[in-house]
Amino acid sequence: MELYLPVIWAAVIAVAVVLYVVLDGFDLGLGILFPFTKDERERDQMMNSVAPFWDGNETWLILGGGGLWVAFPTAYAVIMPALYLPVIAMLLALVFRGVAFEFRWVAKPDHRLWDIAFTGGSTLAAFAQGVILGGLLDGITVADRQFAGGPFDWATPFALLCGVAVVVGYALLGATWLNMRVTGALEIKARGWARGLLVAVMLFMGVISLWTPLLFERIATIWFSMPNFLYLAPVPLLALGCALIVWRGLDHGSAAAPFFGTVGLFLLGFIGLAISNFPYLVPPSLTVWDTAAAPESQVFMLIGVVALLPVILAYTAFMYWTFRGRIRPGEGYH
Repeated sequence: MELYLPVIWAAVIAVAVVLYVVLDGFDLGLGILFPFTKDERERDQMMNSVAPFWDGNETWLILGGGGLWVAFPTAYAVIMPALYLPVIAMLLALVFRGVAFEFRWVAKPDHRLWDIAFTGGSTLAAFAQGVILGGLLDGITVADRQFAGGPFDWATPFALLCGVAVVVGYALLGATWLNMRVTGALEIKARGWARGLLVAVMLFMGVISLWTPLLFERIATIWFSMPNFLYLAPVPLLALGCALIVWRGLDHGSAAAPFFGTVGLFLLGFIGLAISNFPYLVPPSLTVWDTAAAPESQVFMLIGVVALLPVILAYTAFMYWTFRGRIRPGEGYH
């Protein structure tokens, strides 16, 4: 049991992270895309398309962070000081973005500063999340199971590239969400944004996919040794297939295909990261077993997760079903 509990908890945290990235990714993407239209009705339409969902989407970030703290306290104690600055930047950006989302409506028509806060908070939060990912992949200096590096170890070219890549990826999620959820001129604009963003996302995925094995010998061994190369070849091929689904969906005016194709790209990217790094939770030194809490603690918390997770999933599905359909210009929830 002690052998499998850390793996189960790693899977729970992975699910929470994936759900957060997909669900909060598209509404962060709307903030990133906000400056690309100056039309007030279109901006209202963008925000109304996520108004019923955006705060619930952030639930998964709490589960991911809380799960790491409870199930892998050693990893939490190493990762937090190593990535303290981008983590704080992300949290403050999410606060500004959330406040701006609510106050923009009550400040009309003098809400220019709240528009800036909404765009800036969304962009900074996305960039910080990418930097956190890149800093973690880049490796954290550990000595005696404690962080032994400096406060700016995360500020590497690779981590900064990951930050920009996440901003572009979230913008693609936001554009394909709008393509699926709105009508009128904004839908046409979103389709145009999505085409350019898809090309950029595929370029970033290609660069990062080549950079990681060049940077880390252990990842190169996983992906390019035989027979692993043959087993893992479907991952990049499926990513190309998802990109084709997005592109063809945009060309044919499909509502849902571009969004779900983009979700597929994110899922395959996450699968690729998991393959490259498991079982390391703090690359390249600490595994899920090295950092796991006592089995009794993991079992106790897992009981709560098993009881509550289906309720949260059911509530989330109910919300999306209830507020399904497209938002026309002039419609909204405020």
